[in-house]
Amino acid sequence: MSVSRKTAAFVVLLWGATLASANAAETSSEPPVKVFAAGSLTGALTAVIGLYKEKTGVEVQAEFGPAGLLRERIEGGERPDIFASANMAHPQALADKGLATVPVVMARNRICARALPSFGLTTANVLDRMLDPKTVGIGTSTPKADPGGDYAWMVFARAEQARPGAGKVIESKARQLVGGNHNPPVPAGKDAMTYFFEQHRIDMSLGYCSSRQTTPDPVFTTVELPPELAVKADYGMSVLGHREAALRFALFVMSPEAQRLIGLYGFTPVAQSGAEH
Repeated sequence: MSVSRKTAAFVVLLWGATLASANAAETSSEPPVKVFAAGSLTGALTAVIGLYKEKTGVEVQAEFGPAGLLRERIEGGERPDIFASANMAHPQALADKGLATVPVVMARNRICARALPSFGLTTANVLDRMLDPKTVGIGTSTPKADPGGDYAWMVFARAEQARPGAGKVIESKARQLVGGNHNPPVPAGKDAMTYFFEQHRIDMSLGYCSSRQTTPDPVFTTVELPPELAVKADYGMSVLGHREAALRFALFVMSPEAQRLIGLYGFTPVAQSGAEH
């Protein structure tokens, strides 16, 4: 896949800004590059940061969380160097206020359904299982605070289009369990969705097809949504301020090497080398 026109323009701008400095090398006294990033990027971006430090010696510190809440913190006065969101809307809102660059698509994702193997979930029966009276709970993230929740409600809207009346039934089963300020408590050290499955509060969940590891969680069955329910997610990256160190790291994220690494975590890269086309 080739780099999109907008992505290419962004990369050119970053490259130009990088070369504009006569002192391109990072100094040891300069503070680390600070990144606010969507929680779903935890595994992939941590790996990219590690590779970047290995290659350059530059420190990058990332804080992960629901993108909507991170955006609110930026609007409240906090200033990371880079904001990586699970959608384009949050970084675009910052750009509209003059707080960040216009976002570029840094990776793509999609929504999948997940359940315990005993649930018998398949791509073909996702909608039937959501509508089944025996399915009492469908775990989601929190809309507005976290794009993952917004995407789940897009799935519900598509279900309504596929089967009139289905959307309302499914929404009544939705449980907003993560990604917000007021979600139910989870014991320390426990993965939230795993905990709610164990507590039988949900029978299935909707979330990103990507993972925080390079291998699927063997405890669960994760399936793609059928075409009539499928929802894709563009991840947007913006730079705040004019630190050359931040521009260099943003450029590295868009490099084929970093994009290949991001792809190992279940994302769809947006930039590949010519050999990978």
